[in-house]
Amino acid sequence: MAALSSGILGALDLTSDRAVFRQIADQLREAIDKGRFKEGAKLPSESELVEHFGVSRMTVRNALSILQSEGLVSSEHGKGVFVRPRPPVRRLASDRFARRHRDQGKSAFTVEAEAAGSKPEVDSLEVREEKPSPDISARLGSARKVLARRRRYLLDGRPVEFAVSYLPLDLARGTQIAEPNPGPGGIYARLEELGHRLDHFDEEVRARMPSPAEVKTLRLSSGVPVISLIRTAYDTEGRAVEVCDTVMAADAYVLAYQLPAN
Repeated sequence: MAALSSGILGALDLTSDRAVFRQIADQLREAIDKGRFKEGAKLPSESELVEHFGVSRMTVRNALSILQSEGLVSSEHGKGVFVRPRPPVRRLASDRFARRHRDQGKSAFTVEAEAAGSKPEVDSLEVREEKPSPDISARLGSARKVLARRRRYLLDGRPVEFAVSYLPLDLARGTQIAEPNPGPGGIYARLEELGHRLDHFDEEVRARMPSPAEVKTLRLSSGVPVISLIRTAYDTEGRAVEVCDTVMAADAYVLAYQLPAN
């Protein structure tokens, strides 16, 4: 194949102790990192790689399996193996909840999507009253019942995060917050209209591998981790008025924080 013999991929080092399939994975990874295969590009077929490297089909499949486990590529049945997109959204924590966005009737997710030039969507919406877990109850000041708002966020049709907001039931029941569509600016705008002016947010972030349910919900490829973020919103009186438990596809976001110098 001309494309493979023109410097995109090199030859194997038969004197190396490194396994052949790992050498092939190394070369493909380097080609992706250096932009020889762009985001969304199709990699050479198994047959082309077999011919180029002079190895068995199983060796090529083992190499591609490594890249899939790293989340660098994804396989589409009957079509081939493709380079996965890089994170499209920069999530700037110090700005995403700025009041000016709520005043413009925009949610944080909408602001981020617009900045990335993507189309935001929300589906799988569920709103119900329930008993919170001990952890959520403690974060909300020992709340016994909460209003839970579950939803999935998509960018250009691709699921990127799933979030559940928990609000004290005595605060949210009978308000627009309990409606499927809470209105312009989202639930934070409604909280402030109810007199709970937001003062600050605490966020706890960690990375982990996803559960089977999260893999299905976010349509994750093998090897792609998730970012688990729990955010607590406080009003100016110091009351915790919402806890949001969010799971994000790690290949969909860059988390950016601005910290004060002093």
